[in-house]
Amino acid sequence: MKSGIHPENYRLVAFKDMSNDDVFITKSTANSKETIDVEGVEYPLIKLEISRTSHPYYTGKAKLVDTAGRIDKFKNKYAKFKK
Repeated sequence: MKSGIHPENYRLVAFKDMSNDDVFITKSTANSKETIDVEGVEYPLIKLEISRTSHPYYTGKAKLVDTAGRIDKFKNKYAKFKK
């Protein structure tokens, strides 16, 4: 790896998903005033509202919309107004 190409503050940082308290550690240059102790090691802490462990797309908890079902429901609902 070439020396001198990374910023000076490129280090391990803990990211915490506040919705489910999941913590993962990766390298980042993000600034933080808070720290967290993970397995006896202190890391700078970045708080997240949503991450891969809570995002509906990645967790499979997304609400699927059945378009055929929606069309049938619409037709049944407004069939009484049909002339």
